[in-house]
Amino acid sequence: MQNGFTPKELHFSDDGRTKLTNGINKIANAVKSTLGPRGNTVLIESPEHLHGITVTKDGVTVAKSISLMDPVENLAVRMMKEAADRTASSAGDGTTTAIVLAEALVNAGTEIMDDSVNRTEVLRHLVDETKLIANHLKLKGKKLDEKRLRDVAVISANNDSAIGGIISEVYESVGKDGIVTVENSKTSSTYYETTKGIKIKRGYASTLFINDQKRDECVLEDTYVLVCDTEINNILQIENILKPIIQEGKKLLIIAPTSTNVTNTLAANVIKNGLKICTINPPDFGYRQHELMQDIAISVGATYFSEKTGDDLSLISFSDLGHCSRVIASRDSTVIVKDNESDGVNAVVAERISQLQEAHSIAKAKQDKDFINQRIASLSGGIGVVYVGGNTDLEQKELYDRVDDAVCAVRSALEEGILPGGGLTLYNMHKTYTLKESNEKNISKKIAYAILSKSLKAPLYQILANAGLDAEEVYKDCKGAMWGYDVKKDKYGYLMTLGVIDPVKVTRQALQNAVSVAVTILSTNAIVTMARSYEQE
Repeated sequence: MQNGFTPKELHFSDDGRTKLTNGINKIANAVKSTLGPRGNTVLIESPEHLHGITVTKDGVTVAKSISLMDPVENLAVRMMKEAADRTASSAGDGTTTAIVLAEALVNAGTEIMDDSVNRTEVLRHLVDETKLIANHLKLKGKKLDEKRLRDVAVISANNDSAIGGIISEVYESVGKDGIVTVENSKTSSTYYETTKGIKIKRGYASTLFINDQKRDECVLEDTYVLVCDTEINNILQIENILKPIIQEGKKLLIIAPTSTNVTNTLAANVIKNGLKICTINPPDFGYRQHELMQDIAISVGATYFSEKTGDDLSLISFSDLGHCSRVIASRDSTVIVKDNESDGVNAVVAERISQLQEAHSIAKAKQDKDFINQRIASLSGGIGVVYVGGNTDLEQKELYDRVDDAVCAVRSALEEGILPGGGLTLYNMHKTYTLKESNEKNISKKIAYAILSKSLKAPLYQILANAGLDAEEVYKDCKGAMWGYDVKKDKYGYLMTLGVIDPVKVTRQALQNAVSVAVTILSTNAIVTMARSYEQE
């Protein structure tokens, strides 16, 4: 670079797309061999050769470890990482499936589309059909029962029945509305504990509050809690509580609307002065916000300061703060693990639940009843923590990834239900689109259907390939949409009955994120990268 000038490299049309496709194929080849119960592990060397190796079957872990020398190929890798990460963040599992689908979609699109085709129109139809498939999956989802919960946990833990059993037990303990988190154990054992807690659908107000970089979370132990719906637009408004927090080295969670200036001031002090603090916005809006904030205040033993009732925030004191044993704030939500409450707090919470139960009995609108049920579950629900142990750091890390995936998969299954697993659901959609393609006259739609027909069978084919089986041979005599082959048990049958299950949300998110990446690559006509020079060391 001279005089502020940074040279660029340009890549156009087929040349650029070919390199992008090469990048996708490389990362997919590294990841897809892990798919399914007979998938293989991947060995990953640590950066700069300093910390040994990682052994894993986790798709996100493998994907995140990959960077390629060629800048265009590496752009594709980065997009695939993002798709995998989005799938993991939203559904907790399905990262490998997302990568397998993205590769299949890109290769199919590259093979079928040429310069005579209106790419924009084809890709628009592809996106539209993906939305229809996603809605179809939601409608087909079956409610998760106790037996199937364990099946989901076992499958998502790479068919580890012991881990699956622990996760199913913890969910049975906290209930379907409870919260389950994963932590590293200080021993070699893996076990779980339960406690009371509450979950708020609001995450940290600034990424600068993050203190657990690996999980992008702000975690605070032994924490005081301010609950307020009045906007804090000047740091002096909360001076009375900040002074003892800072002077005594205590930790504070602020649940209140804060101005950008206040948020930035607090975040700066977190970074520069080691202040242990986090702010989140109040949940929901209007009267619902007021009710939920009251619930939160009662749960942690705080005084709720509300402008709706004319409270003056300047009068707040340290004694008005609540307290909890732990706070886990992520991008989208915050979990508050409550103390072993005093008899007084328990009594107030019990009274609140009783009031809500009475309100539920007289409420007429379904949405009102549902809202009250959510509040009752939040006040009475539990939090389970799975502590993951191992004899070595390497063993613990690998097991942690599997447990975390399984916990998230169960959570997704509880949200949207379950479908036959093993790639069967998408394989059935492949057959649907094969038929639609043969009957379609519109050329753009016909090509979009052909791309989906070629791609949707990819996860099932890969699972069978990893088991040394030929999918065409295995499925030549299909006996219905629910019937398939259980790779682990080496037998045919109805997959739901055999316990081969996938959460709807996992399958849906994997497909939607894969299509997003594929459409971006297939529609790319020009790529601009930084010019690089490579010298032999």
